[in-house]
Amino acid sequence: MYLGISPSKFDELRKDGRVGAARLIDGRKVWDIHALDQAFDALPYEGHDTDEDWKPAV
Repeated sequence: MYLGISPSKFDELRKDGRVGAARLIDGRKVWDIHALDQAFDALPYEGHDTDEDWKPAV
């Protein structure tokens, strides 16, 4: 809910390593919101092709 995605999408992000591991509180999984913010900040913006950043100047 914090990231605005479904639980299944969050699980997908966890599985492929885009979101880090949970912390445990009495066996319950919890995620640090600062770590989630960092993971979110690392996601690309819509319509932004990172290859464009490396085009040579003419």
